[in-house]
Amino acid sequence: MKAWLPSLLRLLLVVLLVAFVTNPGWFEPLLKPLTENGAPAIYNQGSLLTLTLLHLRTVLIATVAATLVAVALAILVTRPAGAEFLPLSRSLVNIGQTFPPVAVLALAVPAVGFGEKPTLIALFLYGLLPIFENALTGLTTLPANVIEAARGAGMTGWQRLTKVELPLSAPIILGGIRLSVVISLATATIGSTVAAKTLGEVIIAGLLSNNLAFVLQGGLIVAALAVLIYDGLSAIERYTARRMGRETE
Repeated sequence: MKAWLPSLLRLLLVVLLVAFVTNPGWFEPLLKPLTENGAPAIYNQGSLLTLTLLHLRTVLIATVAATLVAVALAILVTRPAGAEFLPLSRSLVNIGQTFPPVAVLALAVPAVGFGEKPTLIALFLYGLLPIFENALTGLTTLPANVIEAARGAGMTGWQRLTKVELPLSAPIILGGIRLSVVISLATATIGSTVAAKTLGEVIIAGLLSNNLAFVLQGGLIVAALAVLIYDGLSAIERYTARRMGRETE
C-alpha cells in the first residue's frame, strides 16, 4: 500500500488541478471564507485554464531556448578547441542569476515592449545556469573507458558526441532542465507586471484588491504545476539513467 501512496497522491493532485482550472466554480464554497465585503471568490477577469496554458507555453519556450544554448555552450567548452572559452561561458550564463527578475524585465521592456517577450528574456537568462552546469558536469565526468572504446571503434568526434557522450550525459542534463523549469514556473508569475499572460495575473489581482482567495488560487495552481512537472521530469531522469546504465554494462 505504501508503495502506491505517492502515485495515488500525484493522481489526486492531477485530478484536482484539472478540475479547478476547468470548473473553478466547484471550489467556490472553500474559497468564499477568504474574501471580504462580498468580493468574488473565484478569479473572474479571465479563464484560469487559458492563463494556465499560456503560463506553461511561456515556460516551455524559454526552457527550450535555454536548453539549446546552454547545452551548445557546454559542448563547445568541453572540446579542445573551445576549452579556453569556459570562463567566458560561465560569466555569460551567470548573468541571469546576477540580476533580479524584476530588473531584467525593466531593462527588457524598453527594448522589446510589454507582453510576453520581456518575460521570455528573463526566464531564458534564469534558466541557463542550472542547465549549463549540469551539462558541463555530465560531459566532463563520462567514464574514460567508454570514451576510449568509442575512439577504438573508429567513431568520429561527432559520432562520439551524438551516440555516446550526450546519451550518457542525458540524466544529468535532465536534472538541470528540471531545476530550470521549476524556477521558471515560479518566476513567470512576475511577467504579469509587464502585461504577460501568466498566472501572475490572478495573484496580482488578489494583491491589488486585498482578495486572499485570488492570491491562494493563483499560487496553488503554480505550486501544483511545479510539483507535477518536477515529479514527471524526475521519473524521466531515473528511467534514462537506468537505460544508460544497462547499455554501458
